[in-house]
Amino acid sequence: MGAVDGPGLRYVVFMQGCPLRCLYCHNPDARPTGGGTVMTAGEVVERIRKCRSYLTNGGVTLSGGDPMMQPEFASAILRLCREEGFHTAVDTAAPVPLDVSRRVIDCAGMLLLDIKSPDEGMCRRISGAGLGNALAALGYCEETNKPVWIRHVLVPGMTFDRDGIMRLGRMLSPYKCVKRVDFLPYHKMGAGKWAALGLIDPLKDTPAAGPEAAEQAGKWFNEAAGDIVLK
Repeated sequence: MGAVDGPGLRYVVFMQGCPLRCLYCHNPDARPTGGGTVMTAGEVVERIRKCRSYLTNGGVTLSGGDPMMQPEFASAILRLCREEGFHTAVDTAAPVPLDVSRRVIDCAGMLLLDIKSPDEGMCRRISGAGLGNALAALGYCEETNKPVWIRHVLVPGMTFDRDGIMRLGRMLSPYKCVKRVDFLPYHKMGAGKWAALGLIDPLKDTPAAGPEAAEQAGKWFNEAAGDIVLK
């Protein structure tokens, strides 16, 4: 269950596999395509169905890893959830081309889209990949009137920056599909997983960002974007 993964209380399905290597990843155990528990879409939805009474004002969110790495499986879960009357969301950085992500977007009620940075170079520094696939997914949501919540992690010295946040605001302001922007202060909750997996945490010397960072980022963003709803 999650309360920050879309509207209301959500049943969150964490899916295995992500091609990105984000410096602040808090689920590095979900990056490999192997591992995890093998289930059918029907088995997943049966588990969700048992929690129906908790989800009346919420729904189901696919997260990960990244659900776009298993498009057929993700689409099957979303279709079954829709048949059951559950609101659905996909939490994704859209790391795959649009011809792959489109089928998942079409089945979802909304997207929670992670934009690493409006700057191509910084985006690659953070995740190992550029902006192209994420912007293609966002453009497709605009074409199809699919609601989108943007998520942006604030890392001191990297993405918590006035010019960068204002650039993000100017980039997003034309999109009518963007209903909300969440600024997420960088935290250290994934550090234990990095250590348990024997990985070197690339941000071990970077301080966490407090709630005041989100407040400040919101002010910078509004200077550029104006009327997009912020959390």
